[in-house]
This record gives sequence, structure tokens and C-alpha cells, in this order.
Amino acid sequence: MARILGHTVEPPGPCSYLPEQRSSLEQVVMEDVSPEEYEHLLERGWRRFGPLYFRPACQTCGECVSLRIPTETFLPNRSQRRARAACGHFRVEVGPPRVDEERLELYRLWHAQREESREWAPSPLGLRDYFLQFAYPHPSAREVAWYDDTAEGGSRLVGLGICDETPRAWSAVYFFYDPAYARSSPGSANVVFQVELARERNIPYVYLGYRVEACASLRYKGTFRPHELLEGRPGLDEPPPWRPAKP
Repeated sequence: MARILGHTVEPPGPCSYLPEQRSSLEQVVMEDVSPEEYEHLLERGWRRFGPLYFRPACQTCGECVSLRIPTETFLPNRSQRRARAACGHFRVEVGPPRVDEERLELYRLWHAQREESREWAPSPLGLRDYFLQFAYPHPSAREVAWYDDTAEGGSRLVGLGICDETPRAWSAVYFFYDPAYARSSPGSANVVFQVELARERNIPYVYLGYRVEACASLRYKGTFRPHELLEGRPGLDEPPPWRPAKP
């Protein structure tokens, strides 16, 4: 059973996604969260990084909308099929998250490119922080590692998806990749692969986190269709009202 170690609601501060808005997060630090308990949170719009579980608590903005893909009905569009094919020669390994310099260097390469192209704030990440955010021990934690075995000099890690798996939910938490492979659209290929994987495992939903239409870094999630959107912020004792998005 989950043990709550801390519960806070941030005071409003600058929003990372919409500069004109003020943002706030409700945050709970927990340990011993079972996959079933975590699934209950996912269904109600919560996300996880390490032992920290969070969801928006903004009072004046509702642009962060939880999105999930029903695996049985998902149909990739033309560009998503093209991306999946372009990355089809990569070797993919699914397993527990790992921490090493290879993964850390991949994250640094990817984030540096985002800082330049999208003016992201620098995000220095050492082995300790990587462990706490992406590889903290949890029964649901998974990683999807993409390797180019044809790379010069031998097999090379080119993309990494941080994920969570519960009996009825697959959560795509984070993805980063080598910018040298950007033309293959590994981000789109990663989502399509994870839906395929969840379908093979009889998992009905893939959760993509929050879609923010006015934010380029998060708007893309709405292109994976059909999908469902969560209305509001239901309490833990309330049924979650998921609705199919309009075509």
C-alpha cells in the first residue's frame, strides 16, 4: 500500500509551457505505490517522476489536458507510419530503467539541441538526478531503448523512452534521442511502437500525459488518433470522465 511522505500545492509561478500564464502543481511524494494504485492515479490525470506524483492545480488555466490512446482503435496517420518505417531497422529493447554515462550523454545531446532550437532553459542532469527522475525503483518502471546496430564504430544508443506499465495502462513518460537521427522522426516512431507494444500485452490504453494546444512541445500529442481526453481534475474517489476527442 502507498505511503504518503509529503503533499504540497505550489503557489502560482511562471508557466514553462505558456509564458503568459501562471502555473501550479499539486505534488505528492509516495513510496510503495503498487501498479494498481498507480493506474488509479493515471486514470485521474496524475503523472510520475521518481517518487513524485503530480498534476496541474492551476486556478486560471485548463490548457493542460490529459490524453490517452485506446490501443485497439489507434490508426497511425501517414507521417506516423513513415516514421515507424524509417526507424524499423533499429533494435529495440524493453526492460527496467538503467543509469549509465551512455544514457546521460544521450540526454545531454538531445536537451542541448532543444535549448538551441526551442529556447528551452538549460537542464544539467547528473547521474544522481537521472536516477531520481528516470530510474527510481518502481514496479511499473520500464525503458524502451532504441539502438542503431549499423552505426559507425558499433551499436549505438539513439533513443530512449521512459515508461510505466500497469495492468491496464502504459504511460509514455519521457523520450529523448540523438539529434543526428531527427530526420527519421524517432519521437513519432516511439509513440507508435509503444501503442503496438501495449496492444500486444493486452493493455487497453497508452497515456501520453498532457496535451497543450498552444505549446509546440506538447501539441503533437493530439495528432495520435483516435484518442480520449480527460475532463477536469477528478478526485481519487470520483469516476474519471474520459471523452473521445472530436475528429
